[in-house]
Amino acid sequence: MNTVLKIGNRLIGPDYAPFIIAEMSGNHNQSLERAFELVDAAAAAGAHALKLQTYTADTITLNVREKGFVIEDPNSLWANQNLHDLYSKAYTPWEWHAPIFERAKQHGMECFSSPFDESAVDFLETLNVPAYKIASFENNHLPLIRKVAATGKPMIISTGMSTASDIEEAVKTARLAGCKDLILLKCTSTYPALPTNSNVITIPHMRELFGCQVGLSDHTMGVGVSVAAVSHGATVIEKHFTLRRADGGVDSSFSLEPEELKSLVIETERAWQSLGKVNYGPTEAETKSLMFRRSIYVAHDIHAGEQFTAENIRVVRPGFGLHPRFYEQLIGKVSPIALTAGTPFNWELMLDKHP
Repeated sequence: MNTVLKIGNRLIGPDYAPFIIAEMSGNHNQSLERAFELVDAAAAAGAHALKLQTYTADTITLNVREKGFVIEDPNSLWANQNLHDLYSKAYTPWEWHAPIFERAKQHGMECFSSPFDESAVDFLETLNVPAYKIASFENNHLPLIRKVAATGKPMIISTGMSTASDIEEAVKTARLAGCKDLILLKCTSTYPALPTNSNVITIPHMRELFGCQVGLSDHTMGVGVSVAAVSHGATVIEKHFTLRRADGGVDSSFSLEPEELKSLVIETERAWQSLGKVNYGPTEAETKSLMFRRSIYVAHDIHAGEQFTAENIRVVRPGFGLHPRFYEQLIGKVSPIALTAGTPFNWELMLDKHP
């Protein structure tokens, strides 16, 4: 298993902050100028990569109106829409790819895409993309996986809807065709997805089962599920991104806005930083705080020969006195010397030093 791999100039692995991918999808709303605004906003929010989708309506479906080519689910965001019509308005024109990639490069962001057929791979190779993403709905397109693997570039595969057997077949196909650097993304292919359907606890199991890094393609609202995924070892987080959900668009309703994307970058990095290692006892940073623990102190002036009571010795802050575990042992004993209030208790105080 590759514990570290590289996409462009970015190292990805458990020892690095999560790799955050802003998915533009069709949120450019067929405006190249808006696409540039999305690139700029993603960069300003701190995303490490921008991702496109490379297809045309004709490379992804057939221009027919028969049953099966219309989305019949009344609860779908795209209910009653014909597939060919939907993809015609959602796709990113191929001539836009080069200028969008260049815009991302100017910001120091990586930029790559999800190809939806073999011709898209050939096209993206002319743009020298640093990696490829296989979308959940395409992860059974084994010829496409073989085509991408043959490029030798890192491959990210979303696993929405897939059984363990489905994933095994995709992974085996990719590796046999030459893929050395593979990342799987846990994904729930509903739009939007619910946290209760996310099952991010699958991430470490998937990592062990398939021997590769695992991340999350997150279609839920907000950033909480992504933060949880990082706590379970996700090294990559992909989220759909838009300027304003109110602007509409095919994917806008479940996409993050710029401030939310910024929060995603910050909070997932904090989650990663918090993982650390198995540790008990004070950390180096906590050492100074030990003084604020409890210990035994003289609470009122005590005469020589006077008994210790709950009134004249107490367990208080700071922590420079005797450990509280000895408090009950001291109660009722006699002080051999006079003690003043505020004295931290220690065993030497019990020694009669007078001849």
